[in-house]
Amino acid sequence: MKTKAWQKSKWPKGVPKEITGFEKPLQSMLDDSADAYPDNEFTIFAGTSQTYREVRDTANRIANFLVSRGIKKGDRVAIFLPNLPHYPAIFFGILKAGAVCVTCNPLYKAMELKTQLNDSGAKAVFVMDHPEFYPTAQKSLSGTDVETVVICGVKSYLPPLKGFLGGLLGKIPKADSHDPGHFFFDEIVASASTQAPSIDINPAQDLALVIYTGGTTGVPKGACLTHANFVYDVMAVHEWARIVHEPGAKPETVRKGGFHCFLGVLPWYHSFGLTTCMLWTTFTASRLVCVPNPREGNPPFTEVLKTVEKYKCTAFAGVPTIFIAFTNHPLIDQFDLSSVLVCGSGGAPLPVEVAKQFEEKTGSIIFEGYGLSETSPIVSLNPTNVKERKFGSVGKPLPSTDIKILDSDTGTEELPQGEDGEIAVSGPQVMQGYWNRPAETKEVMREIEGKRFFLTGDIGHFDKDHFVVITDRKKDLILVGGFNVYPREVEEILFQHPKVLQAAVVGVPDAKSGEMVKAFLQLKPDQHATTKEIMDFCKENMAGYKRPRTVEFRDELPTSVVGKVLRRVLRDEEIKNQSA
Repeated sequence: MKTKAWQKSKWPKGVPKEITGFEKPLQSMLDDSADAYPDNEFTIFAGTSQTYREVRDTANRIANFLVSRGIKKGDRVAIFLPNLPHYPAIFFGILKAGAVCVTCNPLYKAMELKTQLNDSGAKAVFVMDHPEFYPTAQKSLSGTDVETVVICGVKSYLPPLKGFLGGLLGKIPKADSHDPGHFFFDEIVASASTQAPSIDINPAQDLALVIYTGGTTGVPKGACLTHANFVYDVMAVHEWARIVHEPGAKPETVRKGGFHCFLGVLPWYHSFGLTTCMLWTTFTASRLVCVPNPREGNPPFTEVLKTVEKYKCTAFAGVPTIFIAFTNHPLIDQFDLSSVLVCGSGGAPLPVEVAKQFEEKTGSIIFEGYGLSETSPIVSLNPTNVKERKFGSVGKPLPSTDIKILDSDTGTEELPQGEDGEIAVSGPQVMQGYWNRPAETKEVMREIEGKRFFLTGDIGHFDKDHFVVITDRKKDLILVGGFNVYPREVEEILFQHPKVLQAAVVGVPDAKSGEMVKAFLQLKPDQHATTKEIMDFCKENMAGYKRPRTVEFRDELPTSVVGKVLRRVLRDEEIKNQSA
């Protein structure tokens, strides 16, 4: 393959320009690590751990249970869980059954979850036994294709004494009541066979995951990702990350076999946390600390700092708000974070000062990258050394990945180096398309020079050293603490309020979370509503990070000549008012 311009200079030493051998089932990562390191710790939670042998055993049992319930190759199975130790076994168990995972945000309300279950056609769902999560799932099931519900209790992975006392004192979270037709995790695992079913997988064609994203339009769509998409992306990130394990040693890839402990602080329902944490841990046979709620503690994030110190975590990926929370934590000097060697940052621009402060306190290095749900997700990464890393950029394209900067109007003309245009990506990590949405898929795909490119909707350029620099977003995406909020999705919910005639949602600058959501509403004639009324409606119907933090009522909203609400005008007005 012809050497790319960005590979000719400042290419990280030792990193190959191409990745091969990634066309294999995603579950082979678990099987390979369990074969090589069966007794190594895998998941760690509440003082207990599961070995690679045990997690594979559970995954095989889950696969057999699903097959016994009529789940066939290609059927979709949803996971509605936070970062619990059940997650890896369930994820790989679904794949071992030949089914396709649908990862659901555990913060979703019933309406949001129902939309995802309906669109994907999920036939089964795994849900946490919890006073909020389980009732949410119950409310979302009517009218869907879901026939099998598995309830996952925290007690399954607690130490025996803690589980006994917690149950005795009522301190273990669980729902008030359970549907008699639903199954319990412990029971299905205990009764199923440990021999994985025999399923033929075509890694390049068969789906491993349907993950929901707003894409470039804000309408939730399922990005269809294959087994090979993810295996490639993990292998590429693994080859890219060259770190120094001991003072004075030469940089090398992340060591396999238990040297590393990954901090599971990013949610695994999202492709960023899934790939860079759960899957990379599995690939390297490392330890994985399950963190269901990183904000836990007083002040917030105290418990996760304790976790880093207790388990000597060496690696984790995070969004800038996590690094900001760490560096500004009033008790940070009381914790030993020196075990941390390497961190990846994404989801939003990382402030240089935040990176410097974090690195000073831990002795680690942070490297920024770029990706999307449609690309498994990593597309580009900064070199993992201080000398070549470049703040303000998202690094260079991964091995075997091609990036072009195209004109924003047609997405067909390649622009010269240094000129801003839409970022287009081609590579083994790019999705097949959007689930059951051929028109939307066609809209974001272009064939150029015999290659299939995905139009990201992000605006950027190659700088003089061929590092990718993102300068703007073509889409109206709002980034709240690293979470993607799509204005249209929030607006669609606001339109369901009986008093709302017109709604527009924009992102406005916020010192704490980068951006916050603001809603502009035009009410129906002769209607009156209070801010509290709208806020309560939003709290009932959408996840917390999507909710507008402020609401402004207007007699009318600015529109184009064809009647389209001009979000950009509203955003510019708000920024101008904040500056004033």
